[in-house]
Amino acid sequence: MEDRIGQTVRSAPNGEPRVDAAPPRQLSLVLMDRTFSDGDIALLRHEVARLLPTVGVTGDRLSGYVLAVNEVITNVVLHAGGHGRIVLRLESGSVWCVVTDSGPGIPEECMDGDLLPGTDEIGGRGLWLAHQLCDEVTTATGPIGTSIGLRMDLGALS
Repeated sequence: MEDRIGQTVRSAPNGEPRVDAAPPRQLSLVLMDRTFSDGDIALLRHEVARLLPTVGVTGDRLSGYVLAVNEVITNVVLHAGGHGRIVLRLESGSVWCVVTDSGPGIPEECMDGDLLPGTDEIGGRGLWLAHQLCDEVTTATGPIGTSIGLRMDLGALS
């Protein structure tokens, strides 16, 4: 049965109809899920580099993705309180790396990932590099933290 806006309605266990708020998520395979701090950057970089070839990511795409992950976790350590969480997973034909922190958020002037910082500026290239090296970069940021997703399409590897 469908309601007026096309959402599926089904009976709940007690017989009352219920509208599902979101479609079911596709199953994903989690390759890594851990918290990190400043002493873990090299370890995480090596772990990502070790895991990705097992799902077919090699060569320049591997090097670029590992560099993008390194830049994002380094930003967390330098600008967002020094610790965060990294989740590396396979989902819908892509590998996703999602890095979250509980820092103050990314300043608006640093959000344009397509704009290369000037040659006289120190820093500011991490997100730009991620945008250049990944098939998709998602960013959710605010005063209670930031979440950055880095996606690489596994179909583009063949």
